[in-house]
Amino acid sequence: MARPQHPPWGPAAVLVCLLGLGRAIEIPMDLSQPPTITKQSVKDHIVDPRDNILIECEAKGNPAPTFHWTRNSRFFNVAKDPRVSMRRRSGTLVIDFRSGGRPEEYEGEYQCFARNKFGTALSNRIRLQVSKSPLWPKENLDPVVVQEGAPLTLQCNPPPGLPSPVIFWMSSAMEPIAQDKRVSQGHNGDLYFSNVMAQDMQTDYSCNARFHFTHTIQQKNPFTLKVLTTRGVAERTPSFMYPQGTASSQMVLRGTDLLLECIASGVPTPDIAWYKKGGDLPSDKAKFENFNKALRIASVSEEDSGEYFCLASNKMGSTRHTISVRVKAAPYWLDEPQNLILAPGEDGRLVCRASGNPKPTVQWMVNGEPLQSAPPNPNREVAGDTIIFRDTQISSRAVYQCNTSNEHGYLLANAFVSVLDVPPRMLSPRNQLIRVILYNRTRLDCPFFGSPIPTLRWFKNGQGSNLDGGNYHVYENGSLEIRMIRKEDQGIYTCVATNILGKAENQVRLEVKDPTRIFRMPEDQVVKRGTTVQLECRVKHDPSLKLTVSWLKDDEPLYIGNRMKREDDSLTIFGVAERDQGSYTCFASTELDQDLAKAYLTVLADQTTPTNRLAALPKGRPDRPRDLELTDLAERSVRLTWIPGDDNNSPITDYVVQFEEDQFQPGVWHDHSKFPGSVNSAVLQLSPYVNYQFRVIAVNEVGSSHPSLPSERYRTSGAPPESNPSDVKGEGTRKNNMEITWTPMNATSAFGPNLRYIVKWRRRETRETWNNVTVWGSRYVVGQTPVYVPYEIRVQAENDFGKGPEPDTIIGYSGEDLPSAPRRFRVRQPNPEVINLEWDHPEHPNGILIGYTLRYVPFNGTKVGKQIVENFSPNQTKFTVQRADPVSRYRFTLSARTQVGSGEAVTEESPASPNEATPTAAPPTLAPTTVGATGTVSSADTPATAATTEATPIPIIPAVAPTTVAATTVTTTTTAVATTVESPPTTGTKTHESAPDEQSIWNVTVLPNSKWANITWKHNFGPGTDFVVEYTDSNHTKKTVPVKAQAQPVQLTDLYPGMTYTLRVYPRDNEGVSSTIITFMTSTAYTNNQADIATQGWFIGLMCAIALLVLILLIVCFIKRSRGGKYPVREKKDLPLGPEDPKEEDGSFDYSDEDNKPLQGSQTSLDGTIKQQESDDSLVDYGEGGEGQFNEDGSFIGQYTVRKDKDETEGNESSEATSPVNAIYSLA
Repeated sequence: MARPQHPPWGPAAVLVCLLGLGRAIEIPMDLSQPPTITKQSVKDHIVDPRDNILIECEAKGNPAPTFHWTRNSRFFNVAKDPRVSMRRRSGTLVIDFRSGGRPEEYEGEYQCFARNKFGTALSNRIRLQVSKSPLWPKENLDPVVVQEGAPLTLQCNPPPGLPSPVIFWMSSAMEPIAQDKRVSQGHNGDLYFSNVMAQDMQTDYSCNARFHFTHTIQQKNPFTLKVLTTRGVAERTPSFMYPQGTASSQMVLRGTDLLLECIASGVPTPDIAWYKKGGDLPSDKAKFENFNKALRIASVSEEDSGEYFCLASNKMGSTRHTISVRVKAAPYWLDEPQNLILAPGEDGRLVCRASGNPKPTVQWMVNGEPLQSAPPNPNREVAGDTIIFRDTQISSRAVYQCNTSNEHGYLLANAFVSVLDVPPRMLSPRNQLIRVILYNRTRLDCPFFGSPIPTLRWFKNGQGSNLDGGNYHVYENGSLEIRMIRKEDQGIYTCVATNILGKAENQVRLEVKDPTRIFRMPEDQVVKRGTTVQLECRVKHDPSLKLTVSWLKDDEPLYIGNRMKREDDSLTIFGVAERDQGSYTCFASTELDQDLAKAYLTVLADQTTPTNRLAALPKGRPDRPRDLELTDLAERSVRLTWIPGDDNNSPITDYVVQFEEDQFQPGVWHDHSKFPGSVNSAVLQLSPYVNYQFRVIAVNEVGSSHPSLPSERYRTSGAPPESNPSDVKGEGTRKNNMEITWTPMNATSAFGPNLRYIVKWRRRETRETWNNVTVWGSRYVVGQTPVYVPYEIRVQAENDFGKGPEPDTIIGYSGEDLPSAPRRFRVRQPNPEVINLEWDHPEHPNGILIGYTLRYVPFNGTKVGKQIVENFSPNQTKFTVQRADPVSRYRFTLSARTQVGSGEAVTEESPASPNEATPTAAPPTLAPTTVGATGTVSSADTPATAATTEATPIPIIPAVAPTTVAATTVTTTTTAVATTVESPPTTGTKTHESAPDEQSIWNVTVLPNSKWANITWKHNFGPGTDFVVEYTDSNHTKKTVPVKAQAQPVQLTDLYPGMTYTLRVYPRDNEGVSSTIITFMTSTAYTNNQADIATQGWFIGLMCAIALLVLILLIVCFIKRSRGGKYPVREKKDLPLGPEDPKEEDGSFDYSDEDNKPLQGSQTSLDGTIKQQESDDSLVDYGEGGEGQFNEDGSFIGQYTVRKDKDETEGNESSEATSPVNAIYSLA
């Protein structure tokens, strides 16, 4: 069963023809008007010499125009020649030769002039030529002797005729010469043999010329061939017989057909293929002819120019010929001048624009005379291809001619200027009835006239607003187009034409009819001979229309004999015979539309085992669905119905519905939904304010069909957006700006016209008002922003129907800058072999810290060693250097890095050793081993940090104090707390291995950042070996990166900050040989969101409590002074620190000397704590307990605690806690 493709309308197609809807309004013939040429002969007029000559020229006007002619640009006096006459009420010339005369005497160029009192119109210049069919010259042709396998050309050389004759070859027995890719006729009429064979002697060859006008055929004397045969024909490479050589050129005029021809010789016969240099052949208009020897491109245009080449090839080789094609153009219209109808005092213009190659010239005439020689008109101005009229009057009426020409031809157009004062009038019958089929496109005509040109409006059922827009469109000539007819469109339509002189109206009644559809189609059947078969054809149609059902067999009308019975919904065949096999078509039609369906009937003989005809047929992709219909139209949904195409012996499994909209991405199709192959109707959910067009694709196991023809368009009503743009970001591109970007919304989420975005921003954690701006694009740049400041950002969609929902608030940051220097850069040397470095984060990061850069160089007096560079992760604040020799000092320079670059650096030097005054040792030639927080190892040859995968325990020998025991494992802490925290390897990873003897990979180095890492390694494989880098994140996601030979270093991108990865490297061709597995961690992205301690509630409360306590103590002191009188005040003794304080650590100091002597005025207990002196007057006596005592003068003696070293406190680095009161008075 198959349903052929056909338009969804039948005879009604005449009604929906939309050609000429923009043409100028015509003046009714009862009004005065200049002449207009309505009919004329073609420019190149060839006539048969046996007939009378007819040169047509007809025109209209009021009053009726008179005619006269020119011949070869001179007045042609018709009255003087008895053979020439002019038809009544027409300008058509008739030249009669019944009484003798030669037609050739009248050849020449004729032009017709039609004139009345308002102007003169001109016809084209008509070139009259008499057809010629000269006789073939008599000649005796000798037999043509040719070697077997050789090429041969039999020339025709027909006599020149007008027009050129049609050439064909036949034998003298009037039998056509069989042609194939070896023997064929060229475009010039010659007969070409690519290689001659012995069988070519069996006939002769005669060239024939058929002349069109005389209907005669002339035959040339025949050629006879004598072929010299050999035992074997030598094979030859192709060579071109026509055109000759390797290159040629051809010129063609725009709009004509381009014919390129290549005929080649060779053994075996070569094949011809065509190509265009720099592009493809235009598949929509390119056609191969004459066994691929000719390429025809229909209606060429400028883009078809270029170089084409034909390739002739056989098994012996190939050759090519290049044809350079140049496209020229006779003049063609861009803006053809139209009749101009004006009211008195109105302005107007005539425009005459044409193009061509070469560029045509434009000449204006008025009433057949050059405009330069016409009387001057102050109301007329000529500006090149335009004539401008201002304040026109009745005297301005005339006919203007525009003649544009170049070397390839000319165009001539007439356009009159008519000045009238006419109220509106209707030109069509009143109250017409129009019947249309549902869902079709239709047009309601309302021809009208008036001057000034009236304004036309349409109304439905005598009420409502003007019908224009959406499903309606009004053309210039007054026609109303309804793009898709629905049931509710039925009614009475009124057109109203209005100008300053009045108005006129007319009515059209529109009736909507249901379409004719075959809902149960005949199916393919396989039956035995002699049985009875029934083909169903059930039709649904509009009951008010008359239905006719007919049957075709093999696309010809079916004769209903005695063995057949036709009913309304079926065709029955009794006693099926073999002649009944074939294709049957059910054709259902009304006066407005039609539908048809096909089925194939297979008849089997008695002895044949019945089989399904379809089972033996090959499977193919389904045919495209057709007849798409939109029903149940709603604001947010529509029902789409289609008729399936032939499944081509493979059942349809799915239907894919696609849509296209014409606002954001016209011409681009998107998948809408997918439905099972058993349905042919579905409800589609739609978005507001989208001008939808749908198509359907059928899918079976073989593949997808071609898309169906698009449905009619359906525009949904608009609404405010229901969503906002996604992927909103705020990032700085410079240090003083922030670029806000987002992904724009598509057509299905715009929901209305004029989609725009309201962008709002303000600084985070401030009370400033929102800044806002309306943007039509997808980005906005905020200027003059502070450096790296967080902003709250909102982007809200808005269209002409309203705003979208409240958008989410996104945090963005302004641009970054270079960071300030790291704070509190400390260099300590606990013993001669180790240097400890510590620092704090910069006070002003000015962006996301991505790490630190440490540069240090050893020096000894004036001698300086090689500089060493270390890079650290942003959360590292400590580093340890293992000195290579105890003599040299080090100069350290530390800077922080953001994504902009390295900031201000801070420089410190290691402490001087006691024997530095008399340096004897030279600077170290080898870089010292550096041990960082993760066991970092580096040398001067590797400027970047390369860390081992685990922290390496390094024993440190005590240098001076026997009671000080150094840590045996180097660790990193990022906060100054007593607990030691070991950090993961974030600065880099490197394996230190020696080169093995066998093939292997070693010294794999990883230099990570927050989002990328650089990988290098060493190997002893061949120089052309390719590798694979395999890495796995902590989520067990494995990825591989192929690496070409010599492509190191390799960068891994799109890594996640703060994530641990494992990595290995292996050759691409031998995964069994692999490096050791390396573990590394990317650095975390620095965010400047640490809370300021001064704004924390607990800190404010603590400070308030301390202040209150101090106030109470001051009051108590004042009362004690008042009650006790004066007390002797003992001066406090300031105890300075010793010259050396080896126990300084982390910014805290021990206030005891080396002998642990107590401070003056205190006693030391056996357990090392400091006891306080007794006092008669203490706060305890007043109910204000505490260990603090007052002296007699009322001053408070603070308690000092002795900070123990790690070995004295058994590993506990915290000292005895002091009370807040003691802390305050100690600070005082």
